[in-house]
Amino acid sequence: MPRVALDAPAPEFSLPDLNGDLVSLADFRGRTIVLLVFNRTFA
Repeated sequence: MPRVALDAPAPEFSLPDLNGDLVSLADFRGRTIVLLVFNRTFA
């Protein structure tokens, strides 16, 4: 995935949550969110 410039909109993507349900960035459109990305193998 290419780098995103500071203060630029994030690119659209979907990933599974911890329950395996697919969550899309578009699900949160119009809301302020904090995106926390971590490697589950270290959790």
